[in-house]
Amino acid sequence: MGNRLSKIVTRTGDGGSTGLGDGTRVPKESARIEACGSVDELNCALGVLLNSAGLQAAEGRCLSEVQQELFDLGGELAIPGRQAIGPAQVERLEEAIESANAELPPLKEFVIPGGGGGAAECHVARSICRRAERRCWSLSRSEAVGPDLLRYLNRLSDLLFVYGRVLARRAGGAEVLWQHARGDSESGE
Repeated sequence: MGNRLSKIVTRTGDGGSTGLGDGTRVPKESARIEACGSVDELNCALGVLLNSAGLQAAEGRCLSEVQQELFDLGGELAIPGRQAIGPAQVERLEEAIESANAELPPLKEFVIPGGGGGAAECHVARSICRRAERRCWSLSRSEAVGPDLLRYLNRLSDLLFVYGRVLARRAGGAEVLWQHARGDSESGE
């Protein structure tokens, strides 16, 4: 394979546009670039998460594969009409969710992000994933976006939620749950 990036400083984006994989230029704030940027940010958050304590080998392998697939997904967004994410990737995430969720008790309250460093990093990645999904849905309102790409991001946020629960329980034996009946005494009144 030849050099993909032989020159880093090109100055081609100084006017507020950026190039897509098919050679067309679009405004940097376009819906497509917002979606690409959110997916890139998600991949960065997963890189941080992969360096956390608490992930078991199978979870690390799963998230490493997700990082590769997110790069493919970004390529799908950067080259209109390309399809890189299909049903097999979505199904793999569903299987990982089912496997990780099997060891967890049913939820009776909402989970508060936290419960240890790794769990908190899962929740940050999950919230970035939700934003990436919203940006891709926004793009889909005006341009074609593959339905499997949208499903993939939805399942990935579910997987990150479940992994957050798993890591919180590993770190301290319990996750932080929302206490809806806290009363006025805790608010200082």
